[in-house]
Amino acid sequence: MDLSKILVVSGKPDIYELVSQTKSGAIVESLADKKRCPVFKTDRISSLNEISIFTTEKEKPLIEVLQDIFRKEEGKNIAFDIRKSSNADLFAYFKEVLPNYDTEHVHASDIKKVLLWYNLLNNAGKVDLEEPETEKTEEGKKE
Repeated sequence: MDLSKILVVSGKPDIYELVSQTKSGAIVESLADKKRCPVFKTDRISSLNEISIFTTEKEKPLIEVLQDIFRKEEGKNIAFDIRKSSNADLFAYFKEVLPNYDTEHVHASDIKKVLLWYNLLNNAGKVDLEEPETEKTEEGKKE
């Protein structure tokens, strides 16, 4: 699974896939409704590859958390209504996926965002259990 071209744009509700780069920024496409829009160098843009979840030991990359959800859900979307779920339900679900998440730093809004992202990515066929090519290459070099 490669999330390097999947982006979060501050102030915009969806997650986006990079379509092309321009002199002043980029053109992105929403994974939710497939609409394209420009983003600019002044926007705060993060790749999902750069995001991690705090745990009691160390940070866990988002890609691994998404893969854990994929395993738990057996490749299907999360069945319950994430937006209407209580905080207690969100925390309980996330505890099953990532038992050692840092309860002081990971908030219900963070969990809701990750679960919504999972469904969007899964609907777009972007979630799988394969390692990104860069990690495979690095592991090959270590051996």
